[in-house]
Amino acid sequence: MSMPLGAIADDLTGATDLAIMLTDAGYETVVVPEEGTLLAEAGGATRGAGPDGPSLQADAIVVALKTRTAPPGDAVGRSLAAVRWLRQQGCGRFYFKYCSTFDSTPQGNIGPVAEALMDELGTSMTVVVPSFPATGRTVYQGNLFVHEKPLQESSLRDHPLTPMRDSNLIRLLQPQLREGSRIALLPLTTVMEGTEAVRDGLRRAEADGARYVVVDAVTDEHLRTVARAANGLTLLTGGSGLAQGLAGPRASGAISVGPARGRRITLAGSASKTTQAQVRHALERGRGIQLDLNRLREDVAGYSEALAEEILAGDPADAVTVYATASPEDLGSLEDAPLIEECLARVARALSQEESVQGLVVAGGETSGAVIEALGIRSLRMGRTLDPGVAWALAERGATGGEGDSAEQTPPLPLVLKSGNFGGEDLLTRAWDMKA
Repeated sequence: MSMPLGAIADDLTGATDLAIMLTDAGYETVVVPEEGTLLAEAGGATRGAGPDGPSLQADAIVVALKTRTAPPGDAVGRSLAAVRWLRQQGCGRFYFKYCSTFDSTPQGNIGPVAEALMDELGTSMTVVVPSFPATGRTVYQGNLFVHEKPLQESSLRDHPLTPMRDSNLIRLLQPQLREGSRIALLPLTTVMEGTEAVRDGLRRAEADGARYVVVDAVTDEHLRTVARAANGLTLLTGGSGLAQGLAGPRASGAISVGPARGRRITLAGSASKTTQAQVRHALERGRGIQLDLNRLREDVAGYSEALAEEILAGDPADAVTVYATASPEDLGSLEDAPLIEECLARVARALSQEESVQGLVVAGGETSGAVIEALGIRSLRMGRTLDPGVAWALAERGATGGEGDSAEQTPPLPLVLKSGNFGGEDLLTRAWDMKA
């Protein structure tokens, strides 16, 4: 097998989003959570992998970090440790995946992590390509749009952690970089001329001293053109959309995985408008249980246990959606978010121990991360795409019940881990109808 592609993503659903794109492009892809035991056995992503750590067989390996809003120094350290571990797995090309809305502050973390990765890999130039047209994210004349609105006029303008008050990627990125790091723009007119024109444009930008090249792209074909032109670069940076242009060694890298027989349970912690619409659609077709925030605030452990029992007490044939919000009126305080994540993670752990539960759908990036950690997931291998950025995955869990030969291997568990803003309105019901 040729050298695998190594990637890092700044959150879990970003990692699965990228993995799905790579899978569709022909890469058999595995996602390794930062907290997973594969990294822990190798010394931990935050501490650096040991030379005798475990090796993975895949065309592409994606490490799911949780660094989007971490302090810059912490994000850089963890990203470097992950890339060093990927190099020990034999990876020869690399991909830094961040959100297609370029979520960041003037301090980072996109710029500092990209600078550190370039230094580590000894490369002098990379591309900056957050476009993801399938979800309405495009770049024109260096400005990022969310559907028809410039980024600064979208809902991201008032994001509580990363408010985006400028749409120009060069102005957004420059304050995050070291003094003297130059950024060039490759305009849409060049991209429309084709692969060779883009390749020549990248060469000219590097010869002129540019370290980063922001590339316009408003269609999937533009992204495929850019990916082909950037084929010789050691490091790519961008959203997941760019990955569709990376030609893998297979027609498809998807494994056969989907919902098994058993209960159909969805855990929705996201408060996004997209997930709220999906929850409302699911409630029309099955049983719903809304989280009781008052009980949650009083005793998260006790309430979670009672909630799991309530779910299992119902008719096993029912589709059940456990949710935090179904409309804007349901929104609580931001302080409730960690409690919601902890609750749904506890519920997922309890449900996963039941023989009648042979798969789970999880909605929300932070909720997905909490569930992965609670279940002790070692790795995820991706199946066929449900919607852009969403697919069933086979989650490998750690052994239980002892050490060494006495440990009992826990069966893999099919999961859907969905970013809050991804998927069609019927996703939470359609996912259960998909055949492996």
